[in-house]
Amino acid sequence: MDNEFLLLMTTCPDEASARSLAHALVKEKLAACVQISSAITSVYEWQAEVCEETEFCLHIKCLAVHYPAIEAAILKLHPYDVPELIALPVTQGLPAYFDWIKETTQP
Repeated sequence: MDNEFLLLMTTCPDEASARSLAHALVKEKLAACVQISSAITSVYEWQAEVCEETEFCLHIKCLAVHYPAIEAAILKLHPYDVPELIALPVTQGLPAYFDWIKETTQP
């Protein structure tokens, strides 16, 4: 597969922004699927303070070639100044699922 597929992770501060971002990525055919988690608690340091906030995690299934466009979309649409965006290469999985990702993300 040579890192053809990625699983991207980001978080949003509320369900509305998570849904908006997910819909935009799927509508633009940048992602085949975006899963939105239930509310989670994140503890992190920001501007020299330890913060604790409720967030919603998004798992984005996509082709690696779409990463630059997804990154640009997240930077444009995301409410955070510095949104989380982590890309994990997918090295194995069900071939039919990978075919589906290709089919749904091709313009």
